[in-house]
Amino acid sequence: MQRITVDMRMINHSGIGTYIRNLVPLIMKAHPEFNYTLLGPKKILNKYDWAHYNHVNVVNCSSKIYSLSEQIELSLKTPRDTSLFWSPHYNIPLFYHGILLVTVHDLFHLAMPQLVPGIHKRFYARTMFSQISSKANAVICISKFTKNELMRFVHCKEEKIHLISNGIDQSWRNITKEHNPYPKPFLLFVGNVKPNKNLVSLIKAFDMIKNQIPHDLVIVGKKEGFITGDAAVLNVAGVLGPRINFTGPIDNATLIQYYKHAEALIFPSIYEGFGLPPLEAMRCDCPVIVSNLASLPEVCGDAAMYCNPYSPDDIAEKIVALIHDLELRETLISKGRMRSSLFTWEESAQKTSAIIEKILN
Repeated sequence: MQRITVDMRMINHSGIGTYIRNLVPLIMKAHPEFNYTLLGPKKILNKYDWAHYNHVNVVNCSSKIYSLSEQIELSLKTPRDTSLFWSPHYNIPLFYHGILLVTVHDLFHLAMPQLVPGIHKRFYARTMFSQISSKANAVICISKFTKNELMRFVHCKEEKIHLISNGIDQSWRNITKEHNPYPKPFLLFVGNVKPNKNLVSLIKAFDMIKNQIPHDLVIVGKKEGFITGDAAVLNVAGVLGPRINFTGPIDNATLIQYYKHAEALIFPSIYEGFGLPPLEAMRCDCPVIVSNLASLPEVCGDAAMYCNPYSPDDIAEKIVALIHDLELRETLISKGRMRSSLFTWEESAQKTSAIIEKILN
């Protein structure tokens, strides 16, 4: 029986974790004829029902991402009878010499080195992407934007690259508005406090209009403890006191209610490989304002209002317009509902399964 080994260490991360939690179980369900070894934090993985399937083996693997120790641990704990290793991020196992499938979400470390602190992190990324180009049998890119970035920075052969979009979980369908998690009208941002998320510009824009609107700004996501944080955000936000609120990590049920009750999601990211929050907001009938850069126009289509992320004035203008124009709001909500329905994890799983079958055979 063939064995697929998957690096699951980032299962609790935001973007990549969402990808892993939704896609890997669907692949295991679609291919019960394979054995699976899941490398990751055993205590966390064992909380999921699918980790206890008969054809699944969980191996504790806790080394830090982007480290030398991860290469040693992945080498030691990858079963020798592995038929295919699936790396859901670019930090591939360098000592593995079998069939390799890699998912590339973005090339932030190469495209925006000025926002990546530490020359060692940039060197690590360059090394990994160079190895992906030569070692990977297939590379999944989650957007055309990421595919183009991969070909631009890494010169990866196009025939290796497969475009497979992210999806929205089935559980997000037919959701209802329930208890409001915030006591005042609010604008919403969802995402970790990283430099590419461009929160400083959003906070400056909010500062410009705070006396024109009754809304607070609620920022959902982790604000500390990750690798490429943005300390400037906390400094700027501190000036506005209680008008800006950080929730920290929250569960999906609470996140859905934030989307359902928000006046709008503001997502002015300057570099995004896909950008799930705008689609999640659309699914919850929350109108969105997004950056006109990177993958966001590709993902959001005509269902979003676009802003220049480098101009706080433009972001502020778009927020005020969306708050006061009820017809525009209803149009965006309607288009967003249709747009978000185009992206499903089931379709992503079908396409990923086809690639696995192809490179195994």
